[in-house]
Amino acid sequence: MSAHILLAPEASTSAPMILNAGCGASGAERLPRMFSAWRHVRIDVDPAVQPDVVADLTDLSAFADNSADAIWTSHCIEHLYRHQVAPALAEIRRVLKPDGFVVVIVPDVQWIARYVVEDRMSEPIYDSPAGPITAHDILFGHGRSIAQGNAHMAHRTGFTPSSIAECIKEAGFPACVIRRRPHFELMAVARKTPWPDAVQMQALVEALSA
Repeated sequence: MSAHILLAPEASTSAPMILNAGCGASGAERLPRMFSAWRHVRIDVDPAVQPDVVADLTDLSAFADNSADAIWTSHCIEHLYRHQVAPALAEIRRVLKPDGFVVVIVPDVQWIARYVVEDRMSEPIYDSPAGPITAHDILFGHGRSIAQGNAHMAHRTGFTPSSIAECIKEAGFPACVIRRRPHFELMAVARKTPWPDAVQMQALVEALSA
């Protein structure tokens, strides 16, 4: 799918730029506080959410090599098939500046598996802006959205800590840090080039969790 610009983001060009890939209807308010002064560019495959750029995560050709300081993609890559994940992450790596980093948030299939083992697939686990979320929603995509015709909301793959790390390595990132988050989420942080030191890496991870 070819990307095309719908809106010109209004922000200072001197500010660092973060691409919010798979933004849905959300804006910068959903990002960690550390990005409050950054230039925020919203990307989504669905024109109905009025992103700045309409694009599939596997095709970020609207952006030049080494052009983004960071890329945030939350609950997006699980909508790809497994064979598409590493190429999509490689496209993200291409767009990042040499010292840029990506934050990938995905459902934690390892933790949600307990609900499958206990035969609790339809039990509400937590409340979200879209309503109660069940194990079935986490595994296969938000059922109510899919029933309303949003087929792109279906999940086509799933991740455990080791499998998301494997995909990030396949994409060419030298290393990643993985943390568990509330609501059965995994957060993976990877830098385009090796981290200068462990202190800087840990400081970034802490800021992203704030």
